[in-house]
Amino acid sequence: MPKRQLCTDADLVTPGTAEMVTYLPISSPFIRFASRYMDEAMGFAAGWNFFVFEAILACRTARLFSSIGLILINVLTVEWYGETEFWAALGKVLLIIAPLGLIIFTFIVMLGGNPLGDRFGFRYWNNPGAFAPLYYGGNLGYFLGFLQCLIQASFTIAGPDYVSMAAGEAENPRVVMPKAFKAVFYRLTTFFMLGSLCVGILVPYNDKELIAATTAGLPGAAASPYVVAMDRLRISVLPHIVNAMVLASAFSAGNSYVYCASRSLYGLALEGKAPKILTRTTRRGVPIYCTIVVLCIALLAFLQVSSNAATVLKWFINLVTASQLINYAVMCMTFICWKRACDAQGFDRNSLPFKGWGQPYLAWYGFVGCTVMAFVGGYTVFLPGKWDVPTFIFSYFMIGLFPVLFVGWKLIKKTKWTPATQVDLRGEVGEIEEYQASFVPSTAQE
Repeated sequence: MPKRQLCTDADLVTPGTAEMVTYLPISSPFIRFASRYMDEAMGFAAGWNFFVFEAILACRTARLFSSIGLILINVLTVEWYGETEFWAALGKVLLIIAPLGLIIFTFIVMLGGNPLGDRFGFRYWNNPGAFAPLYYGGNLGYFLGFLQCLIQASFTIAGPDYVSMAAGEAENPRVVMPKAFKAVFYRLTTFFMLGSLCVGILVPYNDKELIAATTAGLPGAAASPYVVAMDRLRISVLPHIVNAMVLASAFSAGNSYVYCASRSLYGLALEGKAPKILTRTTRRGVPIYCTIVVLCIALLAFLQVSSNAATVLKWFINLVTASQLINYAVMCMTFICWKRACDAQGFDRNSLPFKGWGQPYLAWYGFVGCTVMAFVGGYTVFLPGKWDVPTFIFSYFMIGLFPVLFVGWKLIKKTKWTPATQVDLRGEVGEIEEYQASFVPSTAQE
């Protein structure tokens, strides 16, 4: 249920973003759209927020050996990055299939298809129950438990932002991108709903092994409910396969995060929104200083050496969750301003390659939902006896930094909010339409 609720917020970011991106498929679109459809200062704040988001995710996936690998790969040319991603993609392909496989696994074992012959069905929904109280007993405890799950689910949601980042390099984007956005929408909804259902079926919330793994902050698949269930049911081999796929995917994800973070910082530098020195590249075109900055941030992962891994993970989750929710809120508001500009200028949205449904109401729902969740993320520090300075800082740092970035850039550059009647709806569109008109599939060219 919590993941489904967060899916509605993330899902409702997708239609509006898809509409804008398929109309104007450019690189880093949602960041540049914020500048174009709202205010340059908003684009500045959104760009830095996204950089922090990606850099901290890179930090989240860094370990000793993976850090060495990330350094070697990301200081080399993009060809090496692509080659690494190609081989890592073999594991990621399995992980794409894995959700369906784990859903089937759940169905089989719950009906008794396991070494113990235990036909447990929905046993754990009755004992100890489907909802776990948190901090307090009764309905308040159940509500806080649900809210905590909702916050944790916020950390796992991703999709439309990553799809849109590929728009500027996609072949035949006005045809390909709508399909990609639709796939994200349905996959998010389906896999998160069914995945949440499966986890609730397989493992009770008071499972000792799961609690011990999460409390100790064990890496990889050690804290996975699926692995815990496999161990309890005496299923061999499968836990090792899941762990191997998770590790391969984590390395690939870290590689992608470093690449995206360094390139987003490089883009900010090229637009004058970051220090000019960061525009320096190697002879092979690698933005070396940007990459070094990101890799230095990734070294924060070694805080786990002196602190409990679960505590550091909690800090990272709090910071990334707030940043991601702000990112989604900005994307929703960008669409609202885009639609307002279309209406003000008499632009017919029915002529677009993709038109988002239920707008602007769904965008407003996504904006309000993401904004509220961003502020709720650190609510535990306000409970009696729960005050914790690091938790407060990591939960609300980006919420405080974002308006500072916006106002600061606005005052320094004296930018103004773009009126709906003056929003540029045609810039760069001519080039896209010319490309579409002369497009020849690569297979035909060969």
